[in-house]
Amino acid sequence: MPFEKAAFKLFGLLACLMPVTSAAQEAAESARPSTAIRFLDLADQPDRRVIVDREPGHYLGHPTTVLLEDGKTMLIVYPKGHGKGAVLMKRSEDGGLTWSDRLPTPENWTTSEETPTIHRVVDAQGKKRLIMFSGLTPIRMAVSEDDGATWSPLAKIGDYGGVVAMASVERLKDGTYMALFHGDGKNARDDRPNPNVFRVFKTLSKDGGLTWGDPIVIAEDPRLHLCEPGLIRSPDGKQIAVLLRENSRKKNSHVITSEDEGETWTKPRELPLALTGDRHVGKYAPDGRLFLSFRDTARDSPTQGDWVAWVGTYDDVVAGRDGQYKVRLMDNHHKWDCAYPGVEVLPDGTIVATTYGHWTERERPYIVSVRLKLAELDSMAKSNP
Repeated sequence: MPFEKAAFKLFGLLACLMPVTSAAQEAAESARPSTAIRFLDLADQPDRRVIVDREPGHYLGHPTTVLLEDGKTMLIVYPKGHGKGAVLMKRSEDGGLTWSDRLPTPENWTTSEETPTIHRVVDAQGKKRLIMFSGLTPIRMAVSEDDGATWSPLAKIGDYGGVVAMASVERLKDGTYMALFHGDGKNARDDRPNPNVFRVFKTLSKDGGLTWGDPIVIAEDPRLHLCEPGLIRSPDGKQIAVLLRENSRKKNSHVITSEDEGETWTKPRELPLALTGDRHVGKYAPDGRLFLSFRDTARDSPTQGDWVAWVGTYDDVVAGRDGQYKVRLMDNHHKWDCAYPGVEVLPDGTIVATTYGHWTERERPYIVSVRLKLAELDSMAKSNP
């Protein structure tokens, strides 16, 4: 058995046996690692990986991907720099197995000040667009109406700013699009007291992503730094859940839910350590299970700072359960800097998860995909009970 897998099992056993005094019970319950979830490790399986982009001496990070309707064409955007810098773009015609050279982009994409994100939108007349956002003040957006062959320059969407804009974009039942982002009091327009409080915002588009309304707060907790909203719709379509990074590191990640297409939201509530991390991005596998990719920030986790995935059900998320698997996708040679991921599911059920990280010691970060099917994880679990 590889060392990491043995360590995961020992870690869980010790957590179960560790005594807790009554005086420290409440604190220990919050800090105790998850023990019900099964740990799996893909970090020693390089055959699963595809290098998307790598440039010696240069930092490449924070990618977002989009899969087009043919089930094989993917686009990726990412900054040349840590969370900011010229936006780079590549294209794959074979589901992420191979990638083009860097594609030509409008000149002002070099002025991006934040992490870019890319999304598919469709208007009421069926017109398909790709939209790409670049955050801070103001949030700007570029548009393509030919599946990414040509793009408009970045242009502001309003007199407000934000971070990781837009972390999530979801089509609502009436055809309106809802986009989510966060502000730390320094960028999002907000006249309320306590300007340094982190807030999560929504903004709406009724014209297929061409224009966006003023931001509306959907989540905040003045004691915490809730940010980087990752949206998942329930399998029956009736509920929306949003997973939130907790950047003060006082608590685990949080979740909010809405039963009315984002009009109202529950108060943020804490998730288990198994789901605690940064920049959650998730998709459903063909069998209905949920695959979430993120940076592991859970206290005392044996994969803390690594790129991980979580496998479970939507109900596990909203009920605060540990889920089925926690999977290390790659070993990050840095305490924390990795994993702003894209996740796509191909027609054959292959999950293509793509992110950046310090994958080679003493080298700058670069962009890598990991490919897997959930059946392969099930086989690993059975062969190493």
